[in-house]
Amino acid sequence: MKKRTFLLLIFIALVQFTFAQETKYQLSSHILDITLGKPAAGVKITLSKKDQNDNWIKIEEKNTDDNGRIKDFLRQDGKNNRGIYKLTFHTSPYFKSMGQKSFYPFIEVVFELVDNEHYHVPITLSPFGYSTYRGN
Repeated sequence: MKKRTFLLLIFIALVQFTFAQETKYQLSSHILDITLGKPAAGVKITLSKKDQNDNWIKIEEKNTDDNGRIKDFLRQDGKNNRGIYKLTFHTSPYFKSMGQKSFYPFIEVVFELVDNEHYHVPITLSPFGYSTYRGN
């Protein structure tokens, strides 16, 4: 009986440690294709940050998941992520893969992180228009 209790305590400690070590991210994005009424999966999004000389420096590049989301931009590991950023949504390959012409080969959304809060920058997308806002 003591061995089971000991193993149970070890298991609980490992679970707590795992959850305590959960990585947090400050920025996420989502693309909803409003023509189809579905998430846009497999769209490449590039995150860039403006430096002190007004140059854009590429930080990360990822593809949206099956739900049209990227949840893990800008890891929060104690450093200050404040600044001016740009998300570039590479939409042309997405529409080409569906045999659809589009007006925007890519979409750039520029925004500023002013604190350590979480920011969500989604777009609604169609071949000939888009909209964005600060989500949560």
